[in-house]
Amino acid sequence: MTRLSSAFAKAHPALVTFITAGDGDTAANLDALVAGGADVIELGMPFTDPMADGPAIQKANIRSLEAGTTTADIFAHATAFRARHPQVPLVLMGYANPMTIRGADWFADQCVKAGVDGVICVDIPPEEDAELGPALRSAGVDLIRLATPTSDAARLPAILDGSSGFLYYVSVAGITGLQQAAQSSIEEAVARLKAATDIPVAVGFGVRTPEQAAAIAKVADGVVVGSAIVELVAQHGANAAGPVREYVASLKAAINSARG
Repeated sequence: MTRLSSAFAKAHPALVTFITAGDGDTAANLDALVAGGADVIELGMPFTDPMADGPAIQKANIRSLEAGTTTADIFAHATAFRARHPQVPLVLMGYANPMTIRGADWFADQCVKAGVDGVICVDIPPEEDAELGPALRSAGVDLIRLATPTSDAARLPAILDGSSGFLYYVSVAGITGLQQAAQSSIEEAVARLKAATDIPVAVGFGVRTPEQAAAIAKVADGVVVGSAIVELVAQHGANAAGPVREYVASLKAAINSARG
């Protein structure tokens, strides 16, 4: 089993958490996510035009880039994280340009060297899979695709083809962090997706409270929380690790209680 498949099998449901690399004390914040009980960690690659992200993560991208964060820095964070946490899955999430500008094979090779388990590329659709997918798959790195409320039965096979690790269901049509989908619509979507694939289905976008996380945990294989954590980093700066750990622990406790 891979680290990702093992994490989902063990946690069921898994808590998937996100921070932006280079925003605040990245190493301390990553450790805080693990200490709080996160099962899978997404590390955001800052980008100048993060079109899928709402204000919180947009601002985190700007803070990180203004601090001079480079792709090399991100892989250095990943390498150090893997040394500290040998079993916790780490996923890089971001946009095509930083991932492909030096070539997909170079990027995939760096992922392997740094111990990165999976990649979410927001702006490479399945139709353009050749830009990154083959390189990642040949390197044994999971390509994690996104499904949305508008991913209908005709579109879903293309999304699932070549997808692995987990399927990230974006529960709202829009940007991260601003709104929460109705629970009934999430339940219907997860049931539809799980009928179409054997890989875990994790739900994100707009999940903020332990109560929301618990409700999603009753139907999904994973719950993704990002913007609310990034806001804690914005609020506390270099001292965010403590608040991040406590917040993540509250989410994990709610998820655990939801499934009994």
